Amino acid sequence: MSLDALRDLMPAYAKDISLNLGSLASETVLNDQQKWGCFLASAHAVGVAPVVRAIEGQAAGVLSPEAMNAAKAAAAIMGMNNIYYRSLHLMKNHEYTTIPARLRMNVLANPGVDKLDFELWSTAVSAINGCGSCLDAHEGALRKHGVPATQVQAALRIAAVVHAASRIAASEAALAA
Repeated sequence: MSLDALRDLMPAYAKDISLNLGSLASETVLNDQQKWGCFLASAHAVGVAPVVRAIEGQAAGVLSPEAMNAAKAAAAIMGMNNIYYRSLHLMKNHEYTTIPARLRMNVLANPGVDKLDFELWSTAVSAINGCGSCLDAHEGALRKHGVPATQVQAALRIAAVVHAASRIAASEAALAA
């Protein structure tokens, strides 16, 4: 399946989502690895089968196997970290922030792609998972290394649209079942 096929799956009420998928696929603020890594990490973060298949198919023509793996790793590690750190942030008892997490996060040190690309993908996934602490940490690392706000925003826009497309695809599948 391709991104165009995914766009064709969007019902009339989701025309804006379809149009946004198309315009984001043509986005030039990010390079192709950054852009398609954001798409792929976002799709895996939500995990709706037709969206994952469509974006995997499109990304496979652009990303190296290492970048494909790293984008999936960003979704996986942030799936864990976003829950853990969001919980610490939301809890009134701040004692938990003083206790070591003791969770393996080795992929953060060696993601297999440019560290800033991985940070960008982690930012997109953190937006989907709603972790303000992780969003601040990853956005801060990007900005510290000179990544402009327009690139961070592009990653957030991709995350938002992939999330919306995934929710629509899941809702339509529920109606068809």
